[in-house]
Amino acid sequence: MGIAANDIVPFTQARSSLSELADQAKAGAEKIITKNGESYVALIDADRLDYYHRLERERIHLLLLEDAQRGLADIAAGRTQDADATIATRQQRRRAGATAAKKRG
Repeated sequence: MGIAANDIVPFTQARSSLSELADQAKAGAEKIITKNGESYVALIDADRLDYYHRLERERIHLLLLEDAQRGLADIAAGRTQDADATIATRQQRRRAGATAAKKRG
């Protein structure tokens, strides 16, 4: 569903016609309320907001599953490193970089 020009409402107008705007949102319209000519807030049906939140959670879960699949593929392909050894190597590099920076500075 797209946003039409009549779905963009200045804040002062929204304040005076909130009940009407709420009825329109409940009927499916999404209103963008502006303040000083800029988008400020949106007025949408609460059920639609819940739906958007569910979609966002589902997307996050799918991304986590994809990350897990990539991790399992890395394990299966032998692309792993010991975490303690990797952390120790990075700390050594960081200390060496700090020491070199002190010598230069």
